[in-house]
Amino acid sequence: MKQGNKQADQIIIFDTTLRDGEQSPGAAMTKEEKIRIARQLEKLGVNVIEAGFAAASPGDFEAISEIAKIIKQSTVCSLARASENDVRRAGEAIKHAASGRIHTFIATSKIHMENKLRMSEDQVVERAVQAVKWALEYTKDVEFSAEDAVRSDMDFLVRVFDAVIAAGATTINVPDTVGYSIPAPWGERMRDLIARVKDSDKVVWSTHCHNDLGMAVANSLAAVMGGARQVECTINGLGERAGNASLEEVVMALRTRRDVFHLETSIDATQIVPTSKLVSTITGYPVQPNKAIVGANAFSHESGIHQDGVLKHRETYEIMRAEDVGWGANKLTLGKLSGRNAFRTRLKELGIELATEDLLNAAFARFKDLADKKSEIFDEDLHALVSDEFLSVATEHFKLVYLQVASVTGEVPHASITLSENGQEKRAEASGGGPVDAAFKAIESIANSAAELQLYSVNNITSGTDAQGEVTVRLSKGGRIVNGQGADTDIVVASVKAYLNALNKIQSKSERAHPQV
Repeated sequence: MKQGNKQADQIIIFDTTLRDGEQSPGAAMTKEEKIRIARQLEKLGVNVIEAGFAAASPGDFEAISEIAKIIKQSTVCSLARASENDVRRAGEAIKHAASGRIHTFIATSKIHMENKLRMSEDQVVERAVQAVKWALEYTKDVEFSAEDAVRSDMDFLVRVFDAVIAAGATTINVPDTVGYSIPAPWGERMRDLIARVKDSDKVVWSTHCHNDLGMAVANSLAAVMGGARQVECTINGLGERAGNASLEEVVMALRTRRDVFHLETSIDATQIVPTSKLVSTITGYPVQPNKAIVGANAFSHESGIHQDGVLKHRETYEIMRAEDVGWGANKLTLGKLSGRNAFRTRLKELGIELATEDLLNAAFARFKDLADKKSEIFDEDLHALVSDEFLSVATEHFKLVYLQVASVTGEVPHASITLSENGQEKRAEASGGGPVDAAFKAIESIANSAAELQLYSVNNITSGTDAQGEVTVRLSKGGRIVNGQGADTDIVVASVKAYLNALNKIQSKSERAHPQV
């Protein structure tokens, strides 16, 4: 059996980290950051990269366009609502892609059609067909999604899918947009649709599951059992609300249980952990330690019984090898005596290409400083270092000039700070409940941002007491939510960097429109 000229034993991995993942509060990425992640997704072996929502903002359009020019091995896709402006913006954004796709969607559930779209069933079908026709003017690779398919009437879904396939759609996506389904009914719905839709064998059937009930991966795999041959997912399960199906979990489930699925993917599993860490670093969303596959404890054994069993025979308690998904291969053989060429070469191997010599020189200088502080440098340190460099280049309003903190047992912590605000140096002092609190209060006495601190998170980038601390700060102001990141071997300095990075994002006039608005 074949679907859309794709072998039925091959699962297409459609990654939407750069689009749906970016819809996580505060996870918006710069163009440069999106390009870095796209390069790594290509290295990972992702079949389709949904690079963004071209009509959402000029910034998103530019990022998709640049990714389309750069990526050669993966299909580059843009999302578009079923409106002419959206579809044409998507078409323009992907026009330079070696392989481009337009992914258009419209809601098909009664609750969405009546309350959000204010459209009849006939109008929805007409709009869906027209959107596919507009998309075909730009590419032969057109995906159609029935938003909220989980709560849509089956007869109406069949009608819509019949119409868009006749119009020329090549991939049909059945999304659980609100994370409402459970595995058995979801697999049955996919099976029924494939059986009832005319010419169902001429398209690739896809599933896109959200994790509101914690079953996105299970639902995705149930859809695969029901005949889906494309799974839409994100790195680390990033995404709106509770997130999306986790790419790493879907891929490793298919790989580990080949006896059940008899299916393959094109994913290079050894790139899973490096990709996870890059996405976590850039978005500021840390991975929980007990997260499957990519969590720090995923291959750790605390129980004496488990430890004894693993030492005697690994497979007693491990169904996967840590090295197969990229753990343990992260040490960088560079040091204080390494030259710029070796540094540049390693960055390129990691999928990091700095656009100018000035950026490379600045990053190399930071590397030398870090090598003076740390005995071992890891790939994660480089990712954080380069991210920090991009952040410092983007930082124009506030810059850290000087910081001194005092934290003595029995005394109130105190911070003195000098900031450059639009080139003018300003100094402030403050006391607080701890050195970080004191530093933040000193910053605010200068900035007067009136922003609300929603999250303060600290993670070590690598192991050891000399490890860099990676701090994420989430600020909210006027309905806008931003994440700031900072990394340093001194956790207070890292915290200040993160806070200033968030403040600079708030000061920035560029704001990404939410795709669903």
